[in-house]
Amino acid sequence: MIERLVPAGVVAVDAFEDVAEPGDLHPAEAALIAKAVDTRRREFTTARWCARQALAGLGAPAAALLPGPHGAPVWPEGILGSITHCAGFRAAVAARSPAVTALGIDAEPNGPVPEGVLGAIALPGEQRHLRELARAAPEVRWDRLLFSAKEAVYKSWYPWTGQRLDFEDAALTFTLDDDTDDGTDGGADDGRCLGGAFTARILPAAAPAVAPPDRLEGRWLAERGLLLTAITVV
Repeated sequence: MIERLVPAGVVAVDAFEDVAEPGDLHPAEAALIAKAVDTRRREFTTARWCARQALAGLGAPAAALLPGPHGAPVWPEGILGSITHCAGFRAAVAARSPAVTALGIDAEPNGPVPEGVLGAIALPGEQRHLRELARAAPEVRWDRLLFSAKEAVYKSWYPWTGQRLDFEDAALTFTLDDDTDDGTDGGADDGRCLGGAFTARILPAAAPAVAPPDRLEGRWLAERGLLLTAITVV
């Protein structure tokens, strides 16, 4: 499903159930979750399996994907990638650089964020925007979609710039595609598959004085009880 949000040249792999066992991990990866609960071990293992399948799709050898200084996985030289997982879904994408400059994905359940979280993640203008969107498509939990899209922004921005962002450092706007599917393969809460685009404007306090640009474009999808977001800069 995640492949629908990324362009040609990006290899995308996802799974709706755990397809790998902890013994499939590289020893250094296994050490990272040696004391984790079973659910955490399984989601981590399948997400890393997705990442290795994506690497294989690029013709790259399997490699341990270990966290860097701020927790993001460090990919092999010459490759950009991103990993996400939530309840019932794991995914990874990978592409070769410099053909792709930045890459980030995120997945969340299509449910509300916990009480009190919206004020911490959304700027006042974003909160007004979300209320307008909710009137147009109430089956999408726009607060959670905002959270997911900002995660995709940060996952793409940090490897590109070496700069960390906070939630208040980017202002997002969303559009809803006119050609949304009213099919039967499970979409948002009413059965529709909804999707569209979003724009992330990096605010002046966080935007660098030189390239990269201060605006990122992404895609989003609501289907099968999930919210998926992706940013690819080519």
